[in-house]
Amino acid sequence: MNSNKFSTLIKNLTDVAFPVLGKGIPKSKYVHISLSEFNEALNSIDVSSSNILADFVNTHLKNHNAEVAYGGYLEVRNIYKRSTHFSNQAEEERNIHLGVDLWCSAGTPIFAPFNSVVHSFNNNENFGDYGPTIILKHSISGVDFYTLYGHLSLASIDNLEVGQRFKQADKIAELGDASINGDYPPHLHFQIIKDIQDFKGDYPGVCSKTDLTFYESNCPDPKLILNL
Repeated sequence: MNSNKFSTLIKNLTDVAFPVLGKGIPKSKYVHISLSEFNEALNSIDVSSSNILADFVNTHLKNHNAEVAYGGYLEVRNIYKRSTHFSNQAEEERNIHLGVDLWCSAGTPIFAPFNSVVHSFNNNENFGDYGPTIILKHSISGVDFYTLYGHLSLASIDNLEVGQRFKQADKIAELGDASINGDYPPHLHFQIIKDIQDFKGDYPGVCSKTDLTFYESNCPDPKLILNL
């Protein structure tokens, strides 16, 4: 299936997907946030500090009377410069974000948007990485695809099993905090993946400019499912 047909399929699922943060948070409590390198307000703070970045996010939420700040798809970000996981002399810098981040409180429950099977999971412990991560496989209208959930709590993967089934709207996880989630303010990294390739429990959530064409095709905008 080509990328245009796949994106059309995903777009058609907008109205049937269960909200990954549940129905307890109304859409009126969601607000967009930019972590782009072009956000001058962000460029004036030390984004290498999870505490300072958390203050930035929480102030944005408070100013907009919101509970969830979302955004980030294909956003070029400076926050990854702090970690050699994304930027080292041997490789081209990776700084383009491939998912949507949902910034909210640690412990926030995460739900399956569709009927799902656990493809894989892992605690990705590199500094700046996902921390505990779950990848679900979905089969809809004869098409297989995957969704990735990063920055979870350790308890979310403690008793998980590959092949375990979740029904749509089942709770699958909870958000972790900075001590376990790669040293970020609490948030969910949510990503759609067409071809998981050979990855298990992990998949690139940030890419380089050189690789953008492939990843943009393989990872369509998650807002199509999130209905944001």
